[in-house]
Amino acid sequence: MKTDTLFYSLFKQFPSIFFELINQSTEQATTYQFTSREIKQLAFRLDGLFFPKTENSQNPFYVVEVQFQPDEDLYYRIFAELFLYLRQDKPACPWRVVVIYPTRRIEREQPLQFRELFTRVQRIYLDELGDDASDSLGVNIVKLVIENQQTAPERARTLIEQAQAQITDQTTQRNLINLIETIIVYKLPQKSREEIEAMFGLSELKQTKVYQEAKQEGLDEGQLKAKLETIPRMMQLGLNVEMIAEGLDLPLEVVKAAAQSFSQQNVAAFIELLTHQRELFSAQDLADLADLIKPLPDKIENLSYAIAQWCKQDGHSAQLQAWRHLLSDLLAATVEQLLARNLESLDTPSAVLNKAMLQQAIEQ
Repeated sequence: MKTDTLFYSLFKQFPSIFFELINQSTEQATTYQFTSREIKQLAFRLDGLFFPKTENSQNPFYVVEVQFQPDEDLYYRIFAELFLYLRQDKPACPWRVVVIYPTRRIEREQPLQFRELFTRVQRIYLDELGDDASDSLGVNIVKLVIENQQTAPERARTLIEQAQAQITDQTTQRNLINLIETIIVYKLPQKSREEIEAMFGLSELKQTKVYQEAKQEGLDEGQLKAKLETIPRMMQLGLNVEMIAEGLDLPLEVVKAAAQSFSQQNVAAFIELLTHQRELFSAQDLADLADLIKPLPDKIENLSYAIAQWCKQDGHSAQLQAWRHLLSDLLAATVEQLLARNLESLDTPSAVLNKAMLQQAIEQ
């Protein structure tokens, strides 16, 4: 499961669930904005950030990290990015860090360096959330992420019934059911969304008039923007457009057009990096890139994915950070351009960049 993407999408749509997890009043969600912040000096990004909407607030801002794999460097990275952000932006409110783990044994604590800082760090272990949270629909949806495959369908069915019984607002109910369905899609990749809809009796529900009206009215521009911003991350994780469309509940043609636009920006930013920051690449790097690109088809999506995977390899952190820094403004502008168009009838843009242009930038 691509858990970080799933959690960030969850917190974007339902910020109250985050405050339930940290044992705070869900009413606080209305006073916070879930966002990300670029740390420009080193091209770091705080991906999950709950920031008070009111300046000079006494309420803290929360840095949120979802970690489902052991990582010895996690706290080094979190605190490095956090303190660079504090130095640059000097926010007028205190900080807190929240790290979400599936289980305690995943954590790599590093107490030698960070013991004193942990007084401002809250660790959440999903498998230790007690029975006192059993009545919370939001917390139980989060716990569904770590449910085993055998019991997940029955657990999801119970949550759908709970959502239908407890949530009176039809748009909120629809969005929660879609979220539950998306989690199951990821947990049961061998089943299609249609099979999962049939499993939970959702096919009939989605044909009802009230559900269709909620679907038409429920996706406002803010929600759509959040979903579009998620697409590049899901692409870099290797998901194809069909899986992304299912996971985000967006029309396939919209995702195809967005993926094409984001892929164009990925390649454009990398060509700019090769041209203007060539000192970041050794002769061996350039040779490896040439060998990587040579057998690929002349398709912008393939080129974009190959670049992303190369940047993630060990020893390429400087190139990855510089590439992400160049991408940040380009991707934000792309989302705004997509929002300005009629997404329901969006045409896939024609390719501007191609394989030959990338190869020329590598070989220059």
